[in-house]
Amino acid sequence: MAEVTMDKIVSLCKRRGFIFQSSEIYGGLNGAYDYGPLGVQLKNNIRDFWWKEMTQLHDNIVGIDASILMASKVWEASGHVSNFSDPMVDCKECKSRFRADQIDLNAPCPVCGNKDSFTEPRNFNLMFETHIGANRDASSVVYLRPETAQGIYVNFKNVVASSRVKIPFGIAQIGKSFRNEITTKNFIFRSCEFEQMEMQFFVKPGDDEEWFSYWKEQRMAFYDKMGIRMDHLRWHQHGSDELAFYAKDAFDIQFLFPMGWQELEGIHSRTDYDLTQHTKFCGKKQDYLDPITNERYIPYVVETSAGLTRNVLMALSDAYEEEDLDGDTRTVLHFHPSIAPVEVAVLPLVKKDGIAEIAEELEKELRNDFSTFYDQSGAIGRRYRRMDEIGTPYCITVDYDTKENDTVTLRFRDSMEQVRVAKNDLVKTIKEATKNYKRK
Repeated sequence: MAEVTMDKIVSLCKRRGFIFQSSEIYGGLNGAYDYGPLGVQLKNNIRDFWWKEMTQLHDNIVGIDASILMASKVWEASGHVSNFSDPMVDCKECKSRFRADQIDLNAPCPVCGNKDSFTEPRNFNLMFETHIGANRDASSVVYLRPETAQGIYVNFKNVVASSRVKIPFGIAQIGKSFRNEITTKNFIFRSCEFEQMEMQFFVKPGDDEEWFSYWKEQRMAFYDKMGIRMDHLRWHQHGSDELAFYAKDAFDIQFLFPMGWQELEGIHSRTDYDLTQHTKFCGKKQDYLDPITNERYIPYVVETSAGLTRNVLMALSDAYEEEDLDGDTRTVLHFHPSIAPVEVAVLPLVKKDGIAEIAEELEKELRNDFSTFYDQSGAIGRRYRRMDEIGTPYCITVDYDTKENDTVTLRFRDSMEQVRVAKNDLVKTIKEATKNYKRK
């Protein structure tokens, strides 16, 4: 099996319309990417898969969508204004910029090879600053949010009052965040604009360890549901040098990306730090009144925080495979059918004798149940290869037998097995195959 490299992933994404460099016709903008027709569908499918898992399948989790722009006091309370920074150095010779904690400052510059050419490390705040209103002064400063969690915390009381939720309960959110990264690398893994899928679960102090274990188990099981190979996932517990000062415990789910093991999602026991901070800064109590015991307390929080854009890169990396078929290479993306951008492709064997018209009508009928694609261009084998390369799990071929007995050929992407299925049984057969899908 050929090695999966980032260059191969990037090339496929550009060639097949998954992801493009932002502003490419002007030379591109580092750290920013545009999602093409297939990429946006893949991203939306993963987003919807997560949202269903967290909200629809849990009766004690509700959703919100907080504003990207928030009062600057929010970020003072959270500590981002004073502490959200990375150490940065520049090479005085080639002007390259690096995170000081990710290179050996005693070694030569990795770009130009000069020794003793680094500046002294200095802190670089990662938040994008802008202004709101007509005047540009200290009172008009706002920030593009560097995370989505604070939008949940500042709405804690609103959600409790309006939704009648009772502890333990969670608030989920999916949204864009922005970080002015010193260095952007590894395609969409680290970019200046990205999307997060976060859930803050509020619990009674003392119950946090039980719920922390629960959410660790749930979050790892989610990736198994999504069809990710479990031997490509592992746990990493934060050591004393990684753990935030307010955190009780923290684990990362790491994925084996083409560049090695890297963080995919974090599960954090944040205690009552965030709500306590907002109480101090806004002057309004962020506590909870237990309707049964009449006890008041500030809840503890168990956080699950996953990168949607990193999930996209994970899905592409995990699905990518090059198979040798008698000297011919088949490039295939083994997406789980639930997240595949195109679930079903309908292909007429020939364009004549009414075959194409039957296929077109069938494709329109299947749109109500699946994301579909119609393709009548080229040899049937070549069309299968195109569908394999974008990860389409099911191909339906309409041929002369279809005119005779209303059956079609259903081809399965992973095994390349082909079976005859009655047109009226297609939806049921495909849904059953998706329900029982296991990657070989």
